[in-house]
Amino acid sequence: MLKEVLQQIERRDRFVLTSHARPDGDAVGSVLACCQVLRAMGKRAEVVLRDGVPRIYQPLPFADQVVKADRVNGNYEAAIILECDSVQRTRLEGLENRYLISIDHHLSGKLFAHVNWIDPTAVATAELVYRLAREAGVKISPEIATCLYTALLTDTGSFMFEGTNDRTFALARELVLAGANPVLCARNVYFAHSTAKMRLLGAALSHLHREGALAWIYVTQEQMEQVHAKEEDCEGLVNYALSIQDVEVAAFFRELPGGRYRVSLRSKGGLNVATVAESFGGGGHECASGCSLDGPLPAAVARVLAQLQLDKTS
Repeated sequence: MLKEVLQQIERRDRFVLTSHARPDGDAVGSVLACCQVLRAMGKRAEVVLRDGVPRIYQPLPFADQVVKADRVNGNYEAAIILECDSVQRTRLEGLENRYLISIDHHLSGKLFAHVNWIDPTAVATAELVYRLAREAGVKISPEIATCLYTALLTDTGSFMFEGTNDRTFALARELVLAGANPVLCARNVYFAHSTAKMRLLGAALSHLHREGALAWIYVTQEQMEQVHAKEEDCEGLVNYALSIQDVEVAAFFRELPGGRYRVSLRSKGGLNVATVAESFGGGGHECASGCSLDGPLPAAVARVLAQLQLDKTS
């Protein structure tokens, strides 16, 4: 399928690249790197993201060139959608009638595009972009390496998630040799939080609950507004619940305007939380997934915990 993706790219000249709304590190790093790979191939390429680039990823090379918009406008011959299982998840209008190429590594990936390169054996979509660059004969510049390393670092949970293996570290080594600075990449991601995020973390941990090997936390819309937090400030909060000794699975419930809840699920590897997320219309990795469901909070928590318990015993 890699050769088919490359063939379709070679046949066209102008591309728009995007990923899912509320992009994470793999989404941002992969889309930035892939854009530069295409430009190195002599193509015209631009990145459009519905929510723009989150603060902690703004130091990445080329991040300042990303267009933040809710519609794709332009005479693009194709759209490359990375790390995303549908056009709808981009929350971008204007993609519907374009030639679509999907590059993804999730087990929950769907065949929604004209060409779908989905490889669940890849530890991150960044790995697929790296392979695309190598197949195209594009040199991995220090800037591309930095974007891909950051994507790899974040999507493996700092090399802690299930699936991390010798190939993961071999890729990390190649990216460092190509010019990625692992210290700087980690510093930008893990030591650049906002004051609002730290206050939000305090609010979330004040709602810490535990039931055996399950732990969960939540924040309300009112708390988000009180500390002036943005949506991106919620990223990673669930990991604090997961870090508790003997906790195997953690959930974070974030109240949305209108009474729905966005749920982040994390596992230490004993339970596939992707199947839990999929049962509510979401998806993701075995150890890191998400979904959304209706409130009120007690009902949402009860539904998710019941499914976690069900999956744990099945």
